[in-house]
Amino acid sequence: MPLTIYHNPRCSKSRQTLERIEAAGQSPTVIRYLETPPDVATLRALVQRLGVPVTDLIRFKEALAKELGLAAGDDRSADAWLALLAEHPRLLERPIVDDGERAVIGRPPENVDALL
Repeated sequence: MPLTIYHNPRCSKSRQTLERIEAAGQSPTVIRYLETPPDVATLRALVQRLGVPVTDLIRFKEALAKELGLAAGDDRSADAWLALLAEHPRLLERPIVDDGERAVIGRPPENVDALL
């Protein structure tokens, strides 16, 4: 299945992950998630394929997270976190690479090798 990368071209890890995918001969679908944010259903599917808690997708050190008063231990439901990510895509950990069955966070970029 073709790869999709949720990409931020300003992020060095995201650029390195995309380069690694292309060096392996793949031409992924590139979604610039800051311009085209994933909706809640897409985020929910990514969390399932990643096999991690939704809070693993949140950049708590991002200035916006601090502005919003967010912390990893906040008592929120998974749906509340997903809605927050859909509303504030800057908080989404990046890059996320998805093959439709499995997904990985490209930190470090070598994580993507599991999908190549």
